[in-house]
Amino acid sequence: MPIHIKLENSTEDIIRLEKGVWDLPPQIKALESWLIENPLNLLPSNYIVDIGFSVRENACGGGAILSPQAMAIMGQLGIKLYLSEYGD
Repeated sequence: MPIHIKLENSTEDIIRLEKGVWDLPPQIKALESWLIENPLNLLPSNYIVDIGFSVRENACGGGAILSPQAMAIMGQLGIKLYLSEYGD
């Protein structure tokens, strides 16, 4: 599932990242890279970033890490992060 970035009360994507990727760690990495490389592509508002992921088989800890730099950019832009878990 891609990462969807949209305005809070909208169904239309502004940006899509990582089509077809269901593992959370590469999606978080892609989101962080996009935020750091493109912080001025969005004006501050009320955004949703929805990351759809499937639980890794035999997962027992570890996983994705979102850096303070990426979280600060999200805060400045007014981005809420939704993590949407999907089963097999």
